[in-house]
Amino acid sequence: MIDFLHGGGGWLLAQAAANPKPAGGGGLSDLLFGNMMLPLMITLLLMYFLLMRPEQRKRKEQEKLLTSLKANDHVVTIGGICGVVVQASPGSSVVTIRVDDKAGTKLRVLRSAISRIGTPDEAAEDEAKEGK
Repeated sequence: MIDFLHGGGGWLLAQAAANPKPAGGGGLSDLLFGNMMLPLMITLLLMYFLLMRPEQRKRKEQEKLLTSLKANDHVVTIGGICGVVVQASPGSSVVTIRVDDKAGTKLRVLRSAISRIGTPDEAAEDEAKEGK
């Protein structure tokens, strides 16, 4: 071990002298791609703008939609249950919806379980418009 520390590693210096770097450097390509940090940062930046940012925007729109929920709004839950909002207190996490007008059947669902406001027919029309 002492031999390595006191001169046994001289072969490293010999290899460095045998393979000198070019005097002019690699130019722009070495500057940009010689270091893998720049391509990694570009990839992360693209992932942020293409994946994360639209998802955050969609989540904010959904939260705004759920906070503006009021009585007599037609809603569709995540499970596909269609109904009309009967009671939606602003600070409450639970919403009461009426699913059957004749029998007066009501369900209490979490506010976060509501996927969209509007009848299923309106939702299909909106999706058709977005697809074009």
